Amino acid sequence: MKKHIALALATVLSTLALSTGSAFAASTFYGIVRHIAVNSIKVENPRTHQTLGFEIVPHFDRLFSANGKTTYQMRELRPGRYVGIVYDQRAFGIRHADKVYLLRNGNQRISQP
Repeated sequence: MKKHIALALATVLSTLALSTGSAFAASTFYGIVRHIAVNSIKVENPRTHQTLGFEIVPHFDRLFSANGKTTYQMRELRPGRYVGIVYDQRAFGIRHADKVYLLRNGNQRISQP
């Protein structure tokens, strides 16, 4: 009986993972910070004029340089800075930032160390 339950659970979980794979994948958005609040950040892509808002947790500390080797305090994140944001929408479909990378200009991209 326990084997049947375990097999059924594994089947359901694997089916769920395959059918909603895009919902669990992290995405990256590049742009200029337009607004920062205690629990959110709004970024605009100057090329496409698309603006996205991201939720951030109160003690967010995942702020990095473009190469990912240097960490920064949240006070370094100001309106007008170029950023790359790695985000997903796992929690209730709310777009939230996992990592924020401070970039020098609009042509720079995130490079993983």
